[in-house]
Amino acid sequence: MTRSTRFAPSPTGMLHVGNVRMALHNWLLAKRLGGRFLLRIDDTDKERSREDYVEAIRADLAWLGLVPDGEERQSSRFELYEREFQRLADGGRVYRCYETAQELELKRKVQLGRGLPPIYDRAALKLTEADHVAKAAAGQAPHWRFLLDHDMPIEWTDGIRGPQHFDARQMSDPVIRRADGSWLYMLPSVIDDIAMGVTDVLRGEDHVSNTATQVQMFGALGAPAPNFSHEALLVGAEGKLSKRLGSLGLAELREAGIEPEALIALLARLGTSDPVDPALDATALAASFELAHFGRAPARFDEAELHRINAAIVHRLPFGRVAHLLPEGMSEAGWDAIRPNLAHIGEAAEWWQVVTGPVAPPEFDAETREYLALAADRLGTLPWSGEIWQALTGDLKQATGRKGKLLFLPLRQALTGRDHGPDMAALLPLIGQDAAVARLRFAAN
Repeated sequence: MTRSTRFAPSPTGMLHVGNVRMALHNWLLAKRLGGRFLLRIDDTDKERSREDYVEAIRADLAWLGLVPDGEERQSSRFELYEREFQRLADGGRVYRCYETAQELELKRKVQLGRGLPPIYDRAALKLTEADHVAKAAAGQAPHWRFLLDHDMPIEWTDGIRGPQHFDARQMSDPVIRRADGSWLYMLPSVIDDIAMGVTDVLRGEDHVSNTATQVQMFGALGAPAPNFSHEALLVGAEGKLSKRLGSLGLAELREAGIEPEALIALLARLGTSDPVDPALDATALAASFELAHFGRAPARFDEAELHRINAAIVHRLPFGRVAHLLPEGMSEAGWDAIRPNLAHIGEAAEWWQVVTGPVAPPEFDAETREYLALAADRLGTLPWSGEIWQALTGDLKQATGRKGKLLFLPLRQALTGRDHGPDMAALLPLIGQDAAVARLRFAAN
């Protein structure tokens, strides 16, 4: 059997960092298993689901390189849900209820006051068919619950959390369908996982109690449950749950100059015991992806670390990957010269300005101006080559006795207007002989 994972976002907003991490981990797991990564758009909420969000989800996954091997939309699968729901109804595994939210809350308070678990008391199971007819005549539409089997233990071996055990008698029968006929998350998700051949469900630990219920739903529908794994959720660098993590989207990260390779490098290892390695591409990360490496402690997301990783990634990016993002006229040699100084590709334009000019050197004292005038004379006569920086500084060292900072810094300041920056041995050939001589003479005068 082909192993399959799925990412199932609701198109009610943009993807945020937590969503992206879950999509990435499911993609990595699928590749690690030699299987399929499926996208399921959970758009049963007609009021809040929007088509522009669907397109944004697809675009964000494409930007990251997480191309699904298949896609389904829940809004096109209602006939399937209806058919499977009816099968459960015929088997006595779903039942009609009428309590209002206020009535249920009152029941919970009474149970808590008595020291009992605040679970649904199954009062609706006592209703007769005549009761249902009377409620329908009074205009009351039912919502539906799934009937948990209290005699069946709920167990699974979680890929991250290990053996899990739940007592169905300590759980509420979950509402699966509203009074208006619309679906809640629980049952359609199970039906889809069966129909789509999903074998491995990797999601956040906030779904553990949902899994306990869904395990019985798979059984009721005559299907084996998939392999379940639940990751610890993300927290901020300060160790607390961060509202920002729930809103930090890919558009914001792109605007900040974050490259997809950097986000993948960080999020792939976040929550595991494996070190973040900017040198690994997605294929290599997939080969080393192991659920056993995940810990139970919350995974810490640090934006500052993301930017550091981004800089390391940028320093490795080849010209072909970035050429369309660079300033007009910037060559491969130019990229190779300036990329060690970049934290984000967008900074390339600022450094390319050093090559194309104009530059504004600082005011120099008389002795330094004399030195720069000599440098201009020598540079104008030296044979121009890729080794021109070494030739110029070697000549000036011999002629003036200068060395170290006194030898190099005035030249850099005069030629670039900066105290630091890319290697001058790479930069000077890009500036060109005529422009370099002119800059030295300007600074000397």
